Amino acid sequence: MKFETRALHTGIEIDEATGASSVPIYQASTFHQASFDESPQFDYARSGNPTRQAVERAIAELEGAARGFAFASGMAAITSVFLLFETGSHIVAGEDIYGGTFRALTRIFSRLGIEVSFVDATDLAQIEAAIRPNTKAIYVETPSNPKLAITDLKGVAQLAHQHHLLSIVDNTFMSPYLQRPHELGFDIVVHSATKFLGGHSDVIAGVATVRDEQLGNDLYLIQNGFGAVLGPQDCFLLLRGLKTLPVRMRQSQAGAMAVAEYLSTHSAVSRVYYPGLAEHPGKALHDRQAHGPGAVLSFELKGQDEVRRLVEHMKLPLFAVSLGAVESILSYPVKMSHASMPAEQRARRGITDGLLRLSVGLEDPDDLILDLSHALSFCRG
Repeated sequence: MKFETRALHTGIEIDEATGASSVPIYQASTFHQASFDESPQFDYARSGNPTRQAVERAIAELEGAARGFAFASGMAAITSVFLLFETGSHIVAGEDIYGGTFRALTRIFSRLGIEVSFVDATDLAQIEAAIRPNTKAIYVETPSNPKLAITDLKGVAQLAHQHHLLSIVDNTFMSPYLQRPHELGFDIVVHSATKFLGGHSDVIAGVATVRDEQLGNDLYLIQNGFGAVLGPQDCFLLLRGLKTLPVRMRQSQAGAMAVAEYLSTHSAVSRVYYPGLAEHPGKALHDRQAHGPGAVLSFELKGQDEVRRLVEHMKLPLFAVSLGAVESILSYPVKMSHASMPAEQRARRGITDGLLRLSVGLEDPDDLILDLSHALSFCRG
């Protein structure tokens, strides 16, 4: 089946007990055990819930994974994956990553004796050079957050397997509709499902999928033992979001392309980061491993004063944390997604006071461009 069909026909779309057209919200903390001698499929909701099982099966199907897991947030998914590693382990990570992931690795997992080296993940030689005898995994984002840098997924997966390491990728920006890293050899895929998978700015969720059953058993031990699971109502909302993922991604992506092309010609904008543009340095690679450039772009203004003027005069996007929703969301990484990253680290990564990130929603792109044009007229080039 084509992805658009699979999004609606994952095998769990009809409730087996009643024939309902969507999986019910099983709002239960525990389950009656009818027989003393038999072990039931569900006993306590932290360990398993029918609504959560449905969304976990759905995301595994869409990512082409052996198993899927639903967590209470994107960071719960990411940190649960990091808990696969023991004290003394070392992780090689891309330097252009979400600020919350940077914070978790440098300020939380460092307390547990887990080391991390940040490198330019667009350069496989830098990744390989950072591998140590105690390295256990390579962690990347592509396109990265917030500068949309492109990493060679197949190359990273091959490098990881040559060195007997786990390969982990955050696929939030692309979603499985546009990019399926398991097909390129990745062991673990994580998402902030709050974003494109949920798609409506009404649920906080995270998911992780794994390539093989044994790794699934290891991650389930952490999910069950650590307990950062997704509640049944949020699972229901996430299931709803997955059904409309293809059509939302198509329209948002078309809008992002139009907005990126407009911004790339504006005198007040010094640079646009978007893999759909011909001048993007990773475009050819991205086109080989993904099915479209996505709906997120970043762009540079002269400085913070210009950012303030733009924000004050734009009317359509939310000025907010997050992305991947039906409405456009304009974010300021320095004070939002990467505020937890020290200023010197942001500067090293090129996250400047003039950098903005725009997640394009379902509005007509002509209206977004008109809104941008008005706001940018107050900004100096």
